[in-house]
Amino acid sequence: MKPLLFIVAVAYSLLLIGCTNTEGTLAIGGKVLDAYTKEGIPKRVAIIQGMILSDSKFIPTDDIGHFYTDSSGHFTFTLKKTKNAYWYNFIFVGDSTYPYSTKMISLDELERNSKFISFYLDKLTDLTIKIERNNKSVPCDTLFISWKTNDSEGKLYPYKVINNGIAPDLEFRWIGGNVKSQIETKTFANKNTIVNMYLFRKGGVKEMSDTIYCGRDVKNYFTFKY
Repeated sequence: MKPLLFIVAVAYSLLLIGCTNTEGTLAIGGKVLDAYTKEGIPKRVAIIQGMILSDSKFIPTDDIGHFYTDSSGHFTFTLKKTKNAYWYNFIFVGDSTYPYSTKMISLDELERNSKFISFYLDKLTDLTIKIERNNKSVPCDTLFISWKTNDSEGKLYPYKVINNGIAPDLEFRWIGGNVKSQIETKTFANKNTIVNMYLFRKGGVKEMSDTIYCGRDVKNYFTFKY
């Protein structure tokens, strides 16, 4: 249903801006803000692409420029409008503090709010998932671990696996042995992270999950023993 609503919104916006000039330049400015604190984020990099609608799909043009936010999160940029591009994609470069993200804005909205454009970014925080196998009676049980926040798979963000026992044979899969591992990763701050465990043992599978609220600027931990 969401894609249909988006297509309808795009079609409606094209009707509204059908007479908008898509050539020339437009001076824009605004702020890049933390979604939780609403404070400006310094030293953010945004790359801009024009988006051309073709066969009901948006086709990005070449990058048409980039900007950096100042110490207060403010930016200014002279946008060179792309012919037949009624939408523009702002791509925010990710790092260990704020992940990669994108935001599409119509040319009509850019012109109406040219000096007061706001972007909101979700911050990352530390999460350590500890895994320890205590059962010795089943030699070849198998454990899979996964986690997600905001419907985003956790492995999309920086992680490191530390093994004091047997290492996983595949990504996040441990088979039998002396398992004593931890996954050091990043997840979204001030949001719930869902950790999923799938334990294959004695011909059956047990699916388990737990939800952790991950605080901001602290080390968050989750432990699973099996």
